[in-house]
Amino acid sequence: MFSGVYTALITPFKNDKIDFDALGKLIEGQYKNGIDGIAPCGTTGESTTLSYEEHEAVIEFCIKTAKGKMKILAGTGSNSTKEAIYFTQFAKKVGCDGALIVSPYYNKPTQKGLYIHFKSIADTVDIPIVLYNIASRTSVNIEPATMAKLFNDCKNIIGVKEASGSLTQMSAIKALIPDIEMLAGDDTLTLPSLSIGGTGVVSVLSNIIPAEIVTLVKSFKRGDLEEAKKIHYKLLPFVRTMFVETNPIPVKTAASLLGLCEFGLRLPMCEMEDSNKVKLEKALKDFGLLKI
Repeated sequence: MFSGVYTALITPFKNDKIDFDALGKLIEGQYKNGIDGIAPCGTTGESTTLSYEEHEAVIEFCIKTAKGKMKILAGTGSNSTKEAIYFTQFAKKVGCDGALIVSPYYNKPTQKGLYIHFKSIADTVDIPIVLYNIASRTSVNIEPATMAKLFNDCKNIIGVKEASGSLTQMSAIKALIPDIEMLAGDDTLTLPSLSIGGTGVVSVLSNIIPAEIVTLVKSFKRGDLEEAKKIHYKLLPFVRTMFVETNPIPVKTAASLLGLCEFGLRLPMCEMEDSNKVKLEKALKDFGLLKI
């Protein structure tokens, strides 16, 4: 159900309010470049600093703007199970194709707590669910055995956005759950994860270069490994620069430099260090995106 390229969509701000004009143009650009779906209100979308009203407004706007042309995998996770259920119910109500649910952050639940958290959501809301595993942000890893139990016990938990950065973990997941839809959560691991049975990627980079990410995945899926490898290695230096500071600082800076939206982050996210911004500008120039 969820394969190909999904963009972890940024949330444009203007005067600290959501810039829906810019968001609409971003969504249209994603569709025109062949993106399979968008994932609003995730880490890259600064969900933790969106109010309830803003969170809902962004998801509903994405549904209306995409008009069925792309799938919507809405971020509905929280460190509160009750809040995650609330947002997941909203996603179902407005017609999202699925919910991307990050593991609780800061709480550091046990594996038993993670199981109960995700099962409570899945049992309450009948919508396809993709788990989002990113221990670097949440301080807790969803172990493959826990994923397998959730996959077996909850018919609507169908996939995982795996951002552990570990091919060993990804391999363990596919060994335990061959039918799980595993989307890479790290742009550097898009091709490696496809090679071990992944179905695609939830990409930060595709906010900026959607066509290249789409071509990489399509090349692999049609059996053109040489073309996929060529794109993979071309992207590596660019990816490193796009994560020189905490996501989404670099990607939103790049988007503003390219005129996709105004520069705007919600505190405690802040403007890039000047030295890193110079590196980002050079990377955009080297990639042929920016003339400076």
